[in-house]
Amino acid sequence: MSEIRVAVAGAGGRMGRTLVQAVHETQGLCVGAATELAGSGLIGVDAGELAGIGQVGAPIRPDLDEVLADFDVLIDFTTPKATMHHLELCRDAGCRMVVGTTGLTPDQRETITEACIDIAMVVAPNMSIGVNLSLKLLELTAQIMGPEADIEIIEAHHRHKVDAPSGTALRMGEVIAEALGRDLAEVAVYGREGHTGPRDSQTIGFETIRAGDIVGEHSVWFVTEGERIEIAHKASNRMNFARGATRAALWISERERGLFDMQDVLGLRQRQ
Repeated sequence: MSEIRVAVAGAGGRMGRTLVQAVHETQGLCVGAATELAGSGLIGVDAGELAGIGQVGAPIRPDLDEVLADFDVLIDFTTPKATMHHLELCRDAGCRMVVGTTGLTPDQRETITEACIDIAMVVAPNMSIGVNLSLKLLELTAQIMGPEADIEIIEAHHRHKVDAPSGTALRMGEVIAEALGRDLAEVAVYGREGHTGPRDSQTIGFETIRAGDIVGEHSVWFVTEGERIEIAHKASNRMNFARGATRAALWISERERGLFDMQDVLGLRQRQ
């Protein structure tokens, strides 16, 4: 069986380099292509050399349209604008995608859903296996404790992260809200200041921290009178996200079309 060729978008960044390494180290996958922003000084550099693993035969190119024949699955952890450009190219070329980009708008999400009529995609704000297990635990906890509990989501990331709350924190909120039959758009509270009055028991609160080089930390509190349950996940490096993405790449390579997430990849949706 031939290896699945993977393209890594944004291969020059910290996450991109980690993804190149993870793909190279995953049995059944190989690095087929890599891209970076046009004008970058990294154009032409072998993606493997940049990742510190030696040459892999994939020089970094400025646009995905130059390498569409060189990959089967694209892993994209870039920006919403770049991801939508890549989506258009992959849809036309029939290439599968694994997308970890955060900050997507409702319209962009709708475009992704429409594209999955033609191609197969895994889209998740966090590819970590631990985070996705946490999402399953949050669903169960919300069903049991949620109606009586005050719910708060606290997340922390490095100073360079540009969106807040994190896509993972928002997904946690969505999972909890869905389990409780609530609309997150109506019940979310993003930070508090001044005279806020008593807490509305239906709300789901979000607190955001941006500091230093924190890779990613999420903690969800379910608080009732007399007790508190905390479900937390802390990432100490980016490789756990990259390992999840390569697992998703292997999984999606066997699908022709459709929109999936990491709950599907890990088989968690079937577990009750």
